Amino acid sequence: MHPAFSVIFLTTLIGVGQGLFLALFTAQLYALAGLLEVQIAPDFYAAGSLVALVFLALGLLASFFHLGHPERAWRAAAMWRTSWLSREVIALPIAMGLIALYGLLHFLEWTAPLFSLGEGLAVDASLIIGVLATLAVFALFVCTGMIYACLRFLQEWHSPLTVINFTLFGIASGFLAAAVLAAWEVNGQANGLAGFFAGWALVATTLALIGRGASLLRNRRIKRKSNVQSAIGVRHTVIKQKAMGFLGGSFNTREFFHGASRAKVMLVRNAFIILSFPVPSLFAAILLLGWGGMELALLAFISQYLGLMAERWYFFADASHPQNIYYQSMA
Repeated sequence: MHPAFSVIFLTTLIGVGQGLFLALFTAQLYALAGLLEVQIAPDFYAAGSLVALVFLALGLLASFFHLGHPERAWRAAAMWRTSWLSREVIALPIAMGLIALYGLLHFLEWTAPLFSLGEGLAVDASLIIGVLATLAVFALFVCTGMIYACLRFLQEWHSPLTVINFTLFGIASGFLAAAVLAAWEVNGQANGLAGFFAGWALVATTLALIGRGASLLRNRRIKRKSNVQSAIGVRHTVIKQKAMGFLGGSFNTREFFHGASRAKVMLVRNAFIILSFPVPSLFAAILLLGWGGMELALLAFISQYLGLMAERWYFFADASHPQNIYYQSMA
């Protein structure tokens, strides 16, 4: 398939925003349970929510560059009963609205307990909104991944691993972004909180490595359901295409094949493996040990995000559309 950079930015940017919110809410839950040694100021949750919204808004903005008629974008939600794209269009603003409300509650410090659960677990409005936002964020992960996983004719995508990897990559990059924010704090709590986020980012990155590695192995072993014979309806054992009946390219050859050389595809694959996994994992491990500061956290995030862009490019380029069997002379 042809990788569209608008979609690459969309899926990676909203993934960071979703993961960043999950990092914030995870820290709040740990703080409520008394498992964090540092005190987290309400301003940190508010600022983190704002940054998460910026990532989500940038991803939404990037999606408009993929539309032929952006003014009709609202119509995308009309087919929510059958279309995962429509469901994503609905889930994204819901998640953004809940995250905005979550940040606003912390900014205004409307965090007085409403009631208690169990042995004195105080429940406030931000906790309730946080749970709802978490559900919306995971629903958005599922919708985004299922846009591609539901396509049976693209065998590289048609797998639960697609949804799993979208989710794990978003969580990993989001927790690294949270580590950057924590390390940027000027008070004494910064290092401990940055290490907390870096530790969870390391776990998510390791799981993402396992999931993406599994998908790479799976895709190498795919048995194609179509061949040249089935593409043109001829059962002869030896068929070789010489021409498609026209000399220039077309929509089919531009949109369903990346047009890059095999060497470039392999270069991008190797780049995303290095930048997405070992490099940020090394930096996150250093942060977890209490060494380094904002610069190291920022390098970890930038490395992984560049790796995610390369991974998403390879994700699209690796998918072989069945129509390319017929158009192989251009491919």
